[in-house]
Amino acid sequence: MPSALLSPGVYIEEVASGVRTITGVATSITAFVGRTSQGIVSEPALITSFGDFERLFGGVQFDYPLSYAVQDFYLNGGSQAIIVRLESGAVAASAQLPTGGANNEALRLLARSPGTWANSLTVTSDNATGTPSDTSLFNLTIVQAGGATEKFLNVSSSASSARFVARVLDSGSLLATLPKDASGNWVAPAARPTAGSAAFSGGVDSANLADSDYVGSAALKTGLHALEKASLFNLLCIPPDERGGDTSSPVYQAAMAYCATRRAVLLVDPPVAWGLIKETAAAAASDATTGVASLGLTGEAARNAALFFPRVIKSDAQLNGQLDVFAPCGVVAGIIARTDSTRGVWKAPAGLDAALNGVQGLQVNLTDGDNGVLNPLGINCLRAFPVTGRVVWGARTMRGADLMADEYKYLPVRRLALFIEESLYQGMQWAVFEPNDEPLWSQLRLNIGAFMQGLFRQGAFQGSTPAAAYFVKCDSETTTQNDINLGVVNVLVGFAPLKPAEFVVLRLQQMAGQIAA
Repeated sequence: MPSALLSPGVYIEEVASGVRTITGVATSITAFVGRTSQGIVSEPALITSFGDFERLFGGVQFDYPLSYAVQDFYLNGGSQAIIVRLESGAVAASAQLPTGGANNEALRLLARSPGTWANSLTVTSDNATGTPSDTSLFNLTIVQAGGATEKFLNVSSSASSARFVARVLDSGSLLATLPKDASGNWVAPAARPTAGSAAFSGGVDSANLADSDYVGSAALKTGLHALEKASLFNLLCIPPDERGGDTSSPVYQAAMAYCATRRAVLLVDPPVAWGLIKETAAAAASDATTGVASLGLTGEAARNAALFFPRVIKSDAQLNGQLDVFAPCGVVAGIIARTDSTRGVWKAPAGLDAALNGVQGLQVNLTDGDNGVLNPLGINCLRAFPVTGRVVWGARTMRGADLMADEYKYLPVRRLALFIEESLYQGMQWAVFEPNDEPLWSQLRLNIGAFMQGLFRQGAFQGSTPAAAYFVKCDSETTTQNDINLGVVNVLVGFAPLKPAEFVVLRLQQMAGQIAA
């Protein structure tokens, strides 16, 4: 009500509806963790196309399996990816331009990221600026052989200038920056460089990564924990560090535990030995059957992991089109993203529509019998069929073995639950510190109910009516007086998930002819 009603008339007042829309979060942002040829280290970078990956991380490179996985992701329908570049012992290239100032000072430039990629950079300085009388101004041109060219005009050697060269490069260059001292201050000479050129040198590529490089430190946010700097990711891929190699079980175990805390799903690649040339596909299936336990991906967190077998065969442009074997995680992540966008997170990313794009073959051509051995163990098969080609033919988590009878045996059911959890987690932040009584409870029921009803209308749940598909409960039964005294409000949300039709049974009966009476 208005604060004072003194003059007769009509008073208008806006009343809050109490509706706070809960928006569904993204479902297929895929994080890739490992070595690349270039790019910022231990900082998650969000990209939306393979062109972004080429520009920031160097594109497909022969010795970097992660680059092939990212390419596969976009070939198969992926949209958003987060790249975390790891390194071990890499060194950034540098170059120096003399200034002619006191003590033979030089302007030292440092490559934006470590690696031999920057040994192809050249920097040129000239003094043909827009204000010749200002002796602090100069122009810089940085050229990558066969690549990008960056020009920075009218930059200044004066730290007090808005065009201070260190700030300009830091905000505008993808190729080079100025070094910093131990206190985090830029190291720059007081005088501008003399006209001339210099080549970058001294760049060293990363050595192969150890398990500790992948696992990293939660406190320092390194390794896998660099993803703490990303607000959301849904899928995690850790391709092998070397061509023809494997990602180790300890790395996968640490990654699976981390995914469980971030409401994400780990996509596990099979060891290459499972699919090496065998006398029969059954022998490869046998290796997978006996080897899956050695991965150590068990326990409740295994609900957040899915294994796909076998590896894929692709044409490699780095080998003049020759065929080679690659880990399938990038392909599968792209198919999941494609399925999410066309059908929804509740649809199993498998079946005849889940085609493997950019794939020329499979390491092993499994039969129905092989598939029948592996599927009950929670191993998702990649299959090749005569007409439809190569497809994903399994949608179970690593808790999907029949003997476990886990409620999250199916990947789409688990991912739908994670989607609901994350969406409600982000959409209910406003409720923190609100008065804990019926007005708050009714608002929570209203807002969460509207979100769940939206999913029901899209066909995300079982049931022909909302009451059969989901429920939202938040009242004095879920939140007792003791809970209120402790500052706790309890919301109970239930849903009836759709489960994939893994087995379609057709019953055919012969009709007896009509017998005359």
